[in-house]
Amino acid sequence: MAAESGHLSTSGQNQAPTPEQLQDLLLESPGFDEFLLELTVFSASKLAAPDPMLCAITVERDGRPATVASSSDKAKQMDEKQYGIDDGPCLTALREDRTVLVEDLETSPRWHRYSQAVATEGVQSVLAVPIDAGPNAAAALNCYALNMSTFGTSTIAAVESYSASLSRILRLALRVHHLPAQQDRLHTALQSRAVIDAALSLVMSQTRGSREEAARLLHEMARSSKQQLKQIATDILNGAALPDPSADEGPSTDRGPRQ
Repeated sequence: MAAESGHLSTSGQNQAPTPEQLQDLLLESPGFDEFLLELTVFSASKLAAPDPMLCAITVERDGRPATVASSSDKAKQMDEKQYGIDDGPCLTALREDRTVLVEDLETSPRWHRYSQAVATEGVQSVLAVPIDAGPNAAAALNCYALNMSTFGTSTIAAVESYSASLSRILRLALRVHHLPAQQDRLHTALQSRAVIDAALSLVMSQTRGSREEAARLLHEMARSSKQQLKQIATDILNGAALPDPSADEGPSTDRGPRQ
């Protein structure tokens, strides 16, 4: 695979999620769109360091309209603009099965039309990496950055490694979950995203932290309580207390054997 700029590497920090984390997301999600939504929020928090980035996942199956899930409204807008003009870095990555890097969206001649369509979103760089979704499907992980220094060589390699790690669980999700009717799917996805976005904003205001830190906290609460991310978000909006950060000095790397 080759990026638009040619700066790709197969080395770099591996930030891939564990199979256990991905299995938990799938097992706790009642439908495909809910799984995809939680996966994008998880991905954004997993890939946030050292610079924050917005994430979206695009899936096309059997030639049907694409399913898009995003970690934020801005990422959603960046993806949906591509469908409006039927062109963009993420659609290219998905359809041509190659990584696409746009270092400077504003000055890129290849993506001039798309750049004009998203000029008010404040995104400067785009990285789109295909995910092997199996037969009759195509997918891509789309990352958006607010500055041009985010997608360095090691970060690109980490996103590619991360995307590769999503292939098996995405293929399994596509096999397990049947797509509901388009209108119902859209309504459910929008409803879930609205609840999670509202909870993230509330957590950010309470903790004075970043969106990525808020997303990590929600996912940790979901994992520890074995509840769906949307339920955790709903509980927070209804007044549930947040964990005391002083009780946990850092992420645990050994949770012990699963029962």
